[in-house]
Amino acid sequence: MNVVLLAVRWLCLVWAVAWPVTMVTGIRNPGRWRHKDVYVGKNRHRGRIDHKLTRQDSTKSLLIKTEQLLRIEEHDFAMRPGFGGAAIPVGIDVQVESIDSISEVNMDFTMTLYLRHYWKDERLAFPSRSNVSRTFDGRLVKKMWVPDVFFVHSKRSFIHDTTMENIMIRVYPDGSILYSVRITVTALCSMDFSSFPLDTQNCSLELESYAYNENDLMLYWKNGNDSLRTDEMVLSQFFIKKFHPSSGLAFYSSTGWYNRLYINFILRRHIFFFMLQTYFPTMLMVLLSWVSFWIDRRAVPARVSLGITTVLTMSTIITGVSSSMPQVSYVKAVDIYLWTSFLFVFLSVIEYAAVNYCSTLEEMRRLKRGELPTLYNANKAMIFDGCFHNSDIELTPFPRLPTSMTSNHHRTPLQNPEDPPTEGTRLRRQRSVRENVDLLLSNSYLIDSYSRMAFPLSYLLFNTIYWSMYSS
Repeated sequence: MNVVLLAVRWLCLVWAVAWPVTMVTGIRNPGRWRHKDVYVGKNRHRGRIDHKLTRQDSTKSLLIKTEQLLRIEEHDFAMRPGFGGAAIPVGIDVQVESIDSISEVNMDFTMTLYLRHYWKDERLAFPSRSNVSRTFDGRLVKKMWVPDVFFVHSKRSFIHDTTMENIMIRVYPDGSILYSVRITVTALCSMDFSSFPLDTQNCSLELESYAYNENDLMLYWKNGNDSLRTDEMVLSQFFIKKFHPSSGLAFYSSTGWYNRLYINFILRRHIFFFMLQTYFPTMLMVLLSWVSFWIDRRAVPARVSLGITTVLTMSTIITGVSSSMPQVSYVKAVDIYLWTSFLFVFLSVIEYAAVNYCSTLEEMRRLKRGELPTLYNANKAMIFDGCFHNSDIELTPFPRLPTSMTSNHHRTPLQNPEDPPTEGTRLRRQRSVRENVDLLLSNSYLIDSYSRMAFPLSYLLFNTIYWSMYSS
């Protein structure tokens, strides 16, 4: 009896201890519901989730399956494919999206492009019955080997990251890989401004492996000349004449030879903007300076102010063009045009100074000869307009040639001077340089007359030579 009583008490004690635990957890048969009930923290009244939904949510397990599928943890991807063997071929395919800017001052350009790499890594091969590739984003890049292609002579570059990094990786069952990235790069372009703004610039974007020389990695254009594709682009100052790829080798004394790919493009500058901003205003200033040739030489304030205004305007145009250009040590085409035009404007001012000086000398001579009125005050006249007034001067006509000279005008060069003159023939004795100078000094108005023809013809000749040289 005592043994039975002890057994009953023991069972009651065990039941009393086990019953609260069962009530609290709500699990009477934990082995039966182990894989079908899921509980979330304190929300026990909403804690049960359908087993089918749990099986469909495979976000966490997908990453594990991907790493297992590609066997990423089984290989050392710090080494290139085929490490120690032949060089791995890496094909390059580029699609230029846009040329964002071209700076003459900094001598660089900014380009946005899609850079695509093609290579084969058998370590990433996976079995597939349908031969369907797998596509991943940039989060897988850090776990696998990718070519270390960089841009030679680049100043700055970045990978677009809106809304995620613009990186795509596509792996095929045989281990072939497509790695695409969207990049904006600013690179150096060695420009030649000797024909600016009638120039054509040749720029190139160069691609090269940073760590692997030609013995480890071979860069090549995937589809030859068709590897470089461009979208339709419109630039403000240039139009693109040609896009073409090329390849070559680059040598470094410490590391050896490297494969290098070139994206070459030829830019032709639009001239119409510079015609409106530089050439047309310059031409108008030169033409305006010639107006003084038709103004009376006694109107000193009008001719001087016109000359100074055109000179200052030309100086402003030259300064504005120089400030928007790099400080090169050679002469540009626009410099030749501007400074030659400035010379024409400056010579028009000097021309009036010569006219005024010759008029002064002429009237001083007449004053000494007594040909001016006795009441004529030359100093007072000079105060008002800077020269003597021809209206107060009695000008004498040109001197007539001697009779002996005029008689010889009727003889032919082969005729004897003693023979009688022949009708219809005339001879003129050529004046010496000194006589021509004296003629200009005594008749200063001839300088204006000659300038009205000499300046326009000279400027027209200069423009003909200039545009024929730089427009071709």
